[in-house]
Amino acid sequence: MSRTLWGLIGLSACGATALVGGFLVFAAHLARDERVPTERADGIVALTGGSQRIGDAIDLLANGFGRRLLITGVNERTSRDEIARLNPSQRTWIECCVDLDYRARNTIGNAIETRRWMRQHHFNTVAVVTSNYHMPRTLVELDHALMGAADRVVPHPVVGEGFDADRWWRHPASARLLASEYLKFLVAWVRTRLEADPERSRAAILIGRGKPIKMVAEPLLLRGQE
Repeated sequence: MSRTLWGLIGLSACGATALVGGFLVFAAHLARDERVPTERADGIVALTGGSQRIGDAIDLLANGFGRRLLITGVNERTSRDEIARLNPSQRTWIECCVDLDYRARNTIGNAIETRRWMRQHHFNTVAVVTSNYHMPRTLVELDHALMGAADRVVPHPVVGEGFDADRWWRHPASARLLASEYLKFLVAWVRTRLEADPERSRAAILIGRGKPIKMVAEPLLLRGQE
């Protein structure tokens, strides 16, 4: 019995060491600064969750890094006019070349809507705009949704003000944010190895925020019936 107990303790210690080590690698590889993309893409996708993401994405559109922009996961109460009001200098681009997605409920849904949008516009490549700490999980979900075509995605991580990726351990809020995102990344990595198609994901109900949801993203047919 004692050998079994010590064996379990040893396995637990190894697991904890691997978990902590993985977290440190995760934190070390986050983007520290924003850079102008070296590649142009057919389209641009911005995941909601921070106003800076939207502004950066529209700037990429205005500078010719993509032909259209999809803002995915938009709150139902947020209109195109509201986005234009918050970004007055970019109103022209918002009116002509920005699509709003209200269906996605989480990162899985963001990836699904990105795939649908790319197919609709016959886009082969896409630049993705989201926070630096959220980018690893986003890329995992997009790689899964696009059937392993990771070369079709150009990441553009946004470094938010107040988040110091070099000294996160000095700020409890940043440390909690990173730890939470790391665990979500691990869950996403494991889940995408087990599920064939994200549109049939059973994990959406568990991962969704707020009210329980019955699907990752609403079927496309619903919009046509509105």
